[in-house]
Amino acid sequence: METLLVSVEDAARAIGGSRSTVYRLIDSGDLERVKIGRRALVTTESVRAYVDGLVAADR
Repeated sequence: METLLVSVEDAARAIGGSRSTVYRLIDSGDLERVKIGRRALVTTESVRAYVDGLVAADR
């Protein structure tokens, strides 16, 4: 089974940014956040889509 949700810290590592950057991207709608209890998780699909958008914009 593939990983569908990652912590904010893992999302930050995946994009080479900081926790603050991830929270800004969540606030702007670029990354999708899911709350389970008190824990904020980011969908891996939204991380991939964000990075794909960056690559496409850089071409």
